[in-house]
Formats: sequence, C-alpha cells, structure tokens
Amino acid sequence: MNIRQYFDPIPEFITTQTYSSNSFFNFIHFHGETFPDLKGLQIAIIGLSENRGMAKSESIERSASEIRDKLFHLKKGHGLYKIADLGDLKRGSTREESLQAMATVGEYLIKKQILPVFIGGTHDLDLGQYLSYQNLEKLVSMVTVDAKVDMEEEGMPSDNHSQEIILHQPNFLFNYSHVGYQSFLVDKDLTGVMEKLYFDHVRLGHVRSNFKEIEPIIRNADLLSFDICAIQSSDAPGAADAQPFGLSGEEACQISKFAGMNEKLSSFGIFGYQPYYDDNKNKTASVIATMIWYFIEGFYDRKDTLSFKGNDYIKYTVSLDLKPSTLIFYKSKRSEKWWMEIPHQDQFKYDRNTIIPCSYQDYQMAQSGEIPERWINAQLKLL
Repeated sequence: MNIRQYFDPIPEFITTQTYSSNSFFNFIHFHGETFPDLKGLQIAIIGLSENRGMAKSESIERSASEIRDKLFHLKKGHGLYKIADLGDLKRGSTREESLQAMATVGEYLIKKQILPVFIGGTHDLDLGQYLSYQNLEKLVSMVTVDAKVDMEEEGMPSDNHSQEIILHQPNFLFNYSHVGYQSFLVDKDLTGVMEKLYFDHVRLGHVRSNFKEIEPIIRNADLLSFDICAIQSSDAPGAADAQPFGLSGEEACQISKFAGMNEKLSSFGIFGYQPYYDDNKNKTASVIATMIWYFIEGFYDRKDTLSFKGNDYIKYTVSLDLKPSTLIFYKSKRSEKWWMEIPHQDQFKYDRNTIIPCSYQDYQMAQSGEIPERWINAQLKLL
C-alpha cells in the first residue's frame, strides 16, 4: 500500500519557521518535500480537515495547522522520539470517502504497530478512527470524552456518530465508555440506554470528585476520542459548542497522559477545534498541543507488559461469603496499577478481556465483602 497518496504535506509556513534547537519540531520527522520513512516509527500525527459532519465548521480546515503551530514550538520531552507528522489526510469527494480513507490509513498504521494521533476535524470522524479496527479480528473498547452524548436520533453526523459506532455491523465493540458528560446537556434516556448495555458513563461531577477512578476506564481503551467541547470555555473557547463548564485544561492533559500510558491503547484523536471561535492568541490550540505533548510523555512512560503469568505482577485472591466465592486481583510491581480477573465461558472470543483494569478501591471493596460494580458489568458483558 502506498500510504503517501493519502496525504498532503504540512503547509510550508509551518515547516519553514524558526524553531529552537530543543523544540519538539526538531526531534520528529515530517512530511514536507519528502514523505517520512515509516520504518521504526512508533507514533504518527495525522491532520484532518474534513468538516461536512457538522454545521458552522468552516474554520476546521485550518485546525490541524494551528495545533501544529503551537505543538512544534514546545520543548522535547523525555524518551527517544520515533515520531512523524504525516501531514494532512486528503479530503474525499464525500464525507464517507474521508472516513474510509481515515479507516484505511489507521488500520495500516496499527498493523505496523504505529500509533496514529488524529488532530483536527469534526468529532464525528471518530467513526473513521473506530473503523480502523474493523479488519483486525478482535473486539475493542472505546472511550469518548465529550460534554454531550452524541446519540441523537436526528441532526448532523456530529450529533449521532456515537450511536453509529455502537450500532455498526459487523459489531466488534466490546465496551464503550463516556467520560465527562454534563447532565443538563444529555437526555436521560441516553444514559439509560448505556446502563442497559452495561457501558460506563461518568458525568463531569463524578470525574471532578474522584478523578483517579477514571484512570482504569481509560486504561481499558483500545482507542480514545476527545471532543474539545469537554473542556471549559475559559480554557478552550475554540469550539462552536464550547461550554462554560467542563474539564480544566490541566485535567484534559492528565487524561491524555493516562491514555498515553495505556499499553493497550493504539489510537488517539482530538477533534472539534475551530480556530474561528478561539481567542486572538489561539489558546485552545495551545491546550490541544499540550494535551498531545502529555500523551507522548505518557507513551514513553509505559511500564507494564500485560503478561500476568510472569513475575511483574503480585496476585491477590480475595475470598467472599457469596458467589463468586473468590475474586482475583493483580498489582503491577512496576507501575503499582491494579487489574482483576473476570471468569467467562468463551475462551476464544474474549481471551484478551479476561483481565481488566481496576483500581485499588475495587480491591478494598472486595476485601470488605462487596463485589465491585466494575466486575459485575464486565461479567454481564461476557455472558
């Protein structure tokens, strides 16, 4: 496959700027006059300009360039960077063609163990991100961070793309989690649907009151999709649907780092930035650039092997006076993160999901004689 045919180079006004010697830009490969060599790469940044899935989205076309303008001036973090910016994915003649191109490129990179980071474009493009996994012959778990739950029956694709993902056939979605929604923006029937499907949904207030408890949810994701409207407008005004309440810029960066540290996660997307609505210093672009920087920091801080049969984990068995009679937990010696084992019948189909991320709080709950809700929901999905 000639992946280069899918991309336009990064605009020259970005690549010809003066950057300090220790800037992010000077430690990555980029698509300028030549296309980057993919051999040995670990992360590929991909700009998106597709905007036909949302009204009032004209300035989306330059969102990736504005983000790069901020990102490339940041200082290099730790780790031996093996990163390339492949340029901007060419728009198809229709939105559906753009989604298919995104899925084709995403699948190609994931198969080569190169993690795509999608920047720009409208949030409905996470359907293309999801479709990257369709031919990989495995079930995947997805986390969406958004102020709203985009499962409306009517409207533009940006209003119902999450529903499109959940209902997609063939179905290869094991779990869907929604983080940071605001109750007054979401029909209670939608949260009811997620509860019936045993999908995780964490409203903004709960995120704020118990921030560490969302880390296991993010650690369970194969892909994470972030709508910039989830960040409060004082920190990120650059969205047509920016909200006065939401995550802080710092919390968005922490979520990005959680995602980067997730050994299982194989794609990341930040969508919905519209320069037209940003302030005169492009504050939102700076926040997104910093989120990407923290994601990369997390990626180069990955510690766990996810091989629970070795000596890297301590196994804990908790006895209960009810069914199940025992719960099994694992704690990483390297990262001190926790997992728990979920028994099931179908060994072939669900092998990769038998051990799921959890928190120390889940372990404490089991010790007190209670079955953690996270265990119950996972068991119900495996039946």
